[in-house]
Amino acid sequence: MNSGHFNIQAQERIVFGKPAGAAVLEEAERYAARRVFVVSTRSLARCDNGPLQRVIAALGAKHVGTCAGIAAHSPREDVIAAAAQARAAQADLLVAVGGGSVVDATKALQLCLWLGLETPEDMDPYFGPSARKPEAPRDAIRMLAVPTTLSAAEFTSTAGINNSRTQTKQTISHRLFAPRSVILDPAATLATPQWLLFCTGIRAVDHAAETYCSPRANPATEALSLQGLRLLVRALPRIKANPADLEPRLEAQFGAWQAVAAVAAGVSVGASHGIGYVLGGTYGVAHGHTSCVMLPAVLRWNAAVNSERQRALSEAMGAPERPAADLVAALIASLDLPRSLRAVNIARSSLDDIAKRALGYEPVQMNPRPISRPEDVREILDLAW
Repeated sequence: MNSGHFNIQAQERIVFGKPAGAAVLEEAERYAARRVFVVSTRSLARCDNGPLQRVIAALGAKHVGTCAGIAAHSPREDVIAAAAQARAAQADLLVAVGGGSVVDATKALQLCLWLGLETPEDMDPYFGPSARKPEAPRDAIRMLAVPTTLSAAEFTSTAGINNSRTQTKQTISHRLFAPRSVILDPAATLATPQWLLFCTGIRAVDHAAETYCSPRANPATEALSLQGLRLLVRALPRIKANPADLEPRLEAQFGAWQAVAAVAAGVSVGASHGIGYVLGGTYGVAHGHTSCVMLPAVLRWNAAVNSERQRALSEAMGAPERPAADLVAALIASLDLPRSLRAVNIARSSLDDIAKRALGYEPVQMNPRPISRPEDVREILDLAW
């Protein structure tokens, strides 16, 4: 008999197809917020009337400050700096405007405000194998999210934060980390470089593929994974063909949401994600690019044990007679994204180190085809080379 669990996120609303500025103001008023602090990136801060500027303008007098300094992979130092600014501004609501790194950083920023953490070292007790479970105060500050990519971090309660001292990506979870409201405004993605939008779209495809193939998948999550995959493989080529069309952008946002829903529910991802944590956290590969170079290789390696399962992925992508790995690789190529470890500047001499580091990540340990040795990971890396 199938047994397991299905987590319900602490989210109240998903607002879609509405301008982000108006939607953020409406949600802030629903939550009776008076002092709203915005978190974003330098690239969005440089935009002329981009999503960040439109959100700030709509908030008007409610806006009490902005930290636009979050770097890729959410370094602890950036989280601490943003927390200090939000604390000084006496914020009562946070708004993340950006991609997965911004959303994850804002999740961890909440932790810093809840517990009064003021240095990167103050975060140590809440990460690692013996991590202390954080407790939120009764009046815990919460966040909203306006995503500008398709990474879908806004739909989970887990934050991936980079520890600069060890060059490792570490995760932390709390039910209240999930944004209270998520604003899916396709126009907010127009300022995102195409390479970034597309590679985070492949990250969303990775969510769909790995959760559907996960040993923890169940009838409730399988439908979400496959629907997310269908929407994404249909929408991404349409965005490339007509970048100004908002309809496929909204469809891709729905696809990313559905694809990650199984992750939020508690279904594990696999080796593509786990190896990707090493590529990103230790070697600096862009978040979405890790999925571009690893997912086809992981699917090929796993096909020895789950080829029947992967056939459903192929069917969702419209070609049940073709291997899922080939279909994903073809989608990646059509979007002009990197397709090998060489293409993201990983030296062959680094593969053994990557293999050893990857074994420590839970997604690698949860891969459908068991991975128990660095040599197993090395086989996958060789396929991706």
